Amino acid sequence: MTYRITDNKDEMDIDAIHRYLTHSYWAKGVPKSVVIKAFDNSLCFAVIVENDNNKTEQVGFARLITDYATFAYLADVYILKEHRGRGLSKLMMKQIINHPQLQGLRRMMLATRDAHGLYKQFGFTEVTEQKMFMQLWAPDVYSQTP
Repeated sequence: MTYRITDNKDEMDIDAIHRYLTHSYWAKGVPKSVVIKAFDNSLCFAVIVENDNNKTEQVGFARLITDYATFAYLADVYILKEHRGRGLSKLMMKQIINHPQLQGLRRMMLATRDAHGLYKQFGFTEVTEQKMFMQLWAPDVYSQTP
């Protein structure tokens, strides 16, 4: 098996992304239409595995919401459980941090429940001036019917 990271959306599997996100702790129940809209309006990265038969499968994903000049928010980062422990999240983060369109940003942020160790390896730190940051939060928005 050979793994590679791509930012080419034509190689990404939106069904696989939705399938994972809808069961994640941060986007449980997210409608596919929301995943598609977020995907279309973000800089996305995927981990692709090529097996011995030249068949490919998407096994990881991350997306950045950004203006490409001053700010980016890293979201929806995952590696499928059966492919973890191979350094793929580090490989993907290295590609994200070094991506030409993300150079010179003043701030990149993310929220994580359990991957602080990974992100600290890439220079992320916990927010110290928490009173400076505010949010408009609708945690049940995916369960509400339009």
